[in-house]
Amino acid sequence: MKRKLLSLLLIFLIASTFAERIKAQNQSLNISFLLDLSDRIAPKKNPDFFQRDLGYIKSIETAFVNHVKGKKIMLLNDQMQVFFDPIPKIPNIDYLSQLLKVSFNSKTNKKDILSVDNVYTQTSSKIYLHTIKENNYVGSDIWKFFKNNVQNYCIKDKQRNILVILTDGYMYHKNSKFLDKGKSSYITPAFIQSKKLISSDYRAIMKKNNLGFISFPYNLKDLEIIVLGINPSKQNPYEEDVIKQYWADWFTAMKVKKFHLISTDLPANLSPVLQKIISEK
Repeated sequence: MKRKLLSLLLIFLIASTFAERIKAQNQSLNISFLLDLSDRIAPKKNPDFFQRDLGYIKSIETAFVNHVKGKKIMLLNDQMQVFFDPIPKIPNIDYLSQLLKVSFNSKTNKKDILSVDNVYTQTSSKIYLHTIKENNYVGSDIWKFFKNNVQNYCIKDKQRNILVILTDGYMYHKNSKFLDKGKSSYITPAFIQSKKLISSDYRAIMKKNNLGFISFPYNLKDLEIIVLGINPSKQNPYEEDVIKQYWADWFTAMKVKKFHLISTDLPANLSPVLQKIISEK
C-alpha cells in the first residue's frame, strides 16, 4: 500500500512538472529593455562595458527567439522592444527603435523570426557605437521612466512581462534630482559616502534615516525586472550591498512580481543565467 502511494505521488509530481514546463513554453513573452547610455559605456572609463551590454542583449534576444521558435505559430503572441529615457541624439533613432520593436502573432512568417538575431545585433551595435563615437552620453533617467512610463510601456495583459534594465546600478540624472524625507531619486558613490553607508551596519543606517529610492504607489504585480550590469565602486566594500538594497527596497515597495539584481560579468558567464531566467527552467 505504501509503495502504491509513493508511486502515485511520484506520477503526480512528474505530471505537475511536465504541466508547468508546457505552461512556461506556451506563455506569451513581453520583454522590454531600458538602456543606460551614460558614460559608464565610455571605453576610456570602462573599456569593454559597451560590449558586455551588447552581449547581454544578445543572450536575452536569443532566449526570446528560442522561446518563440518552440511555440506553435497559432499560439504566438510575443513581443520585444527597447526604450530610452531620455531619447539619445542619434540620427534616425526613431527608425532604429522601430527595428528593435518586434512582435509575433499567428500570422507571423518564420523568416521574420529568424531575422530577429541579425536585426538586434546590428541595430543595438549602431546605437552604442554612435553614442561612443560622438562622445554624447545622455545617461538614463530611470527614476522618471518608472514614474511616467513603466506601467504603460512595459506591462501587457495576458503576457509575461519582463523589463531588463542595463545599468551600473547607480541612478542619477540632472533633471531628476529629488529628496523627500530621506528618500531620493538618485544614488551615486558620493551620495553613499555622504550617508556613511560604508560598513556592515548599512541596513540599520538606512532604516534609521529612512534612506532609499522615492517610490510610487504602483502595484507592479505583473512585472518582472532584471537589473543587469551592476558595477559598484571598489572604494567601499559594502557598495554593492547598498546598491542592491536600494533597488530591492524600491521594487518591493512597488510590489514588483519578481526581480533579479545581477552584477556585471562577462556575457559568456551570464548567458546561461539569463537564458534560464527567461525560459524559467
